[in-house]
Order: sequence, then structure tokens, then C-alpha cells
Amino acid sequence: MPNHPMNPEHRSRSGSAAGPRDAPGRARPAPANGRPAVSRYASDDAKWAAVVARDKQADGAFLYSVRTTGVYCRASCGARLARRENVAFHADRAAAERAGFRPCKRCKPDQDALDARHAALVTTACRHIETAEVPPRLEALAAEAGLSPHYFHRLFRAVTGVTPRAYANARRAERVRDALPAAESVTSAFYDAGFNSNGRFYANADALLGMKPAAFRAGGQAESIRFAVAQSALGALLVAATSRGLCAVSLGDDPEALVKELQDRFPKAELVGADAAFERWVAQVVGFVESPRVGLSLPLDVRGTAFQQRVWEALRDVPAGQTASYAQIAARIGAPRAVRAVAQACAANTLAVVIPCHRIVRTDGALSGYRWGVERKRALLTHERMAREDGVEKETP
Repeated sequence: MPNHPMNPEHRSRSGSAAGPRDAPGRARPAPANGRPAVSRYASDDAKWAAVVARDKQADGAFLYSVRTTGVYCRASCGARLARRENVAFHADRAAAERAGFRPCKRCKPDQDALDARHAALVTTACRHIETAEVPPRLEALAAEAGLSPHYFHRLFRAVTGVTPRAYANARRAERVRDALPAAESVTSAFYDAGFNSNGRFYANADALLGMKPAAFRAGGQAESIRFAVAQSALGALLVAATSRGLCAVSLGDDPEALVKELQDRFPKAELVGADAAFERWVAQVVGFVESPRVGLSLPLDVRGTAFQQRVWEALRDVPAGQTASYAQIAARIGAPRAVRAVAQACAANTLAVVIPCHRIVRTDGALSGYRWGVERKRALLTHERMAREDGVEKETP
């Protein structure tokens, strides 16, 4: 990342760019609820502390056995706590069973963890929804999972963050987006995607596509997008807006690559260079990127699924100078198990800093992937933290 000062001269320019570019990399954020590092539980004291705390994060790192009962358990087992002198630790099931212990009937350490089994059931249901010509009924999905409809509906929402119906609609909308450019008509595209009512599709089309279906089918034709590239403390900064509001704020080292990326997103849209009014918007965005605490009052053209928009709204509630984990955001939107889906929504964000996905970190505080580079993420967090500690925005010399 270039070492720019935090108070650069604002230099913007507009126009189109030609020539090939490499697609910007997207590092996939590591799941915040992944398997724990074994090193965290390297000592017997650390393992015993995890057992006492019934630490679910320790499940999979080790097992423990109880001499007086002859069973072995997960670290999070809810059974009555044994005396320390009767407990031994084992690396895995095979080691515990070689030592003569049998699996606990309460925590079932010889089976996949409950969360993993639930995730597998929901994954199977998602594949069924994605491949079905007609969205399957809730009762059919629940029967396939061996659960009651009410329990399955609650489980599906907890894991994915959306209901089965909303998931089916989102997948059909994706098929529409893929089919529209080559379709004979808009109507044929949404019927082919599985929508049996054009009213249901059109009711949500603008939010899903960011424009009218006919314009999307034409590759953004008739869509007018103003844009400009400025220089900021974090490198080149592209700002773009439709008639609805800001639709892109991108960071990078190469201004031409940022413009080319915008062209690729809207191949037939009319890209218009900045006028005086839009230059003022750009200046506001540059100022906001470098001092987020001042706020930004510009309208936004936020394009995404209902779940993504819920995530992005939660991100905007994280104050400058603070961070939250993917798991915390999932809990805030009422989908505590949808940690990976939250990470994917962060990766899909196209409004750098405005929707502050840079404030989302792993559960252990480590930085994960960032669409515009982890070093930029680190710089943003450091600057915001320093400003918060001092109570005022600081300009880095």
C-alpha cells in the first residue's frame, strides 16, 4: 500500500480508461467460528480450564475422559463436572477408545458436533432449493431433514440469516441476473428462473438489480453514472453515483484499473465525467474516508440481497474507532449461525469506508481479508483508533 499522508491534496479527474487490467483480488474472510487452534489448548491446565468453562471453541481440539465413569467427552459437555484428579485428556476419539473409554451419551463425541450436523442439513436443503425447478415447500424441506417445519424454519434462518422462501427468491433472482442479458425478453427470463408471478419479481427487481430489469438486460444501457477519481491517503479513490446516490467507492493503487472495474460492472451504461456539483460529492467522500467521524450525508444506491443489506446496515452501526467480529454482526441481525454469510456480505460491499466492512475482524481480533487490501484495512483501523483515543481527528504528518 502506498505510504500517503493522511491529509493529501485533493486531486480528482474523470474520464474513461482503456486497456486490460487484473481483476481486484477478494480474500475470503476466515470464518470466525472455525476449528480452534490446538496450540490454544497445548497444556493440561489450558484444557482443564476449557472443560470447566464448557468452552465450545475447544470442541475438536481435544477430548477428555473421566476415570470413575469410563466415558470420554467433548470439552463443552454439559454433564456434571468431574474431579480434576479423575480426568485425563486425549487427542482424538481413537486415543480415548484405545485407553478403554466409551463415548458419552450426552455430548456424543463420536458423532459430528450438533452445529456441524445442523449446518449439513441446511446445506443439503440449500442445494435442493437451488436445483429445484419450482421452490420446494417448507414441509417438504423439513421432512427431508427429519425435522418439524417450525424447527427447520428456525434452524434454516439461524444458519443462513434468511428464511427458506427468501433464500429461494434470492437464488431465482441470481438466475434472472444471469439470464437477462441473453434472454429474448424480461418476461421469459423471470419465468425461466422460476418466478410464477411477474408482480412478485418486479416488486423487488429495483433493489436486486439496481435498475429497471430492461436496463439491466441491456447491460446498464440508459443508466447514467457520474464518476471521478481522486487521490486520498489510501491511494487512488474512485467515487461513482447514479441518480439514486453513491453506488461505488473503490480504493486501489491504479486509477485506470478502478475505472475499468466500473466499466466492467456496467458495460453499456453511460459513464459521465464529474461536473462541479459532483466534484463537491467527491470532496465530501475524500474527507469522510480520512475522517469518518465527521459523517457523510450523501444518499446511497445500495445494491444487494435483503440479507446483504441487513448486514451492511449493521456495519454502519459500528462506531469509528471500534471493531466487531463476524459472529457479533451475525448475532446483531438475528442470525447467530450465519457467520460465513456475513463474511460473504462484507466481501460483496462496493462502498469502501461508507459501509465500514473494514471494522469487522475475526473473533480473536486478527484482521481477515479486505476487498481493497488488508494493509488499507489496518491503516483505517489504526487511524480511527488513534482519533478515538485522542477524542479528535488527528492528521498524520
